[in-house]
Amino acid sequence: MTDKFLKRYSYSVSANDFINAGKASSSIKGNLKAMGINGQIVRRIAIISYEAEINIVIHSHGGMLHCDLYEDKIVIISKDKGPGISNIEMAMTEGYSTASESVRELGFGAGMGLPNMKKYSDDFEISSSSNGTVIIITIYL
Repeated sequence: MTDKFLKRYSYSVSANDFINAGKASSSIKGNLKAMGINGQIVRRIAIISYEAEINIVIHSHGGMLHCDLYEDKIVIISKDKGPGISNIEMAMTEGYSTASESVRELGFGAGMGLPNMKKYSDDFEISSSSNGTVIIITIYL
């Protein structure tokens, strides 16, 4: 494996911006498809990046979503600003959610975001504090 860095796509994601939620992950998907990346890999990355983006919208004070392209892998990095995840182990449990009732009424907050990100990744790292959460997901090509 070469780890040669090729390109970064970066997107600012605003808290509670349900109107634009999904635009960053859609852009990532379109860029990867245009580059001729394998369709199954694009699908996995689309799911991962969408879940990461929606989690920033629902649970944080805003943040960034990055898609880093290397010769041999694609890395999705989600960095948000506070309040952090108080119990990562619980948050990784399918169906567990701290989303508000108003968010659930919009059809979000089913508690599948983090589990889906991990399920579709080759490597999954998460760290969280009161300053925010960082998730780094790698898909090998």
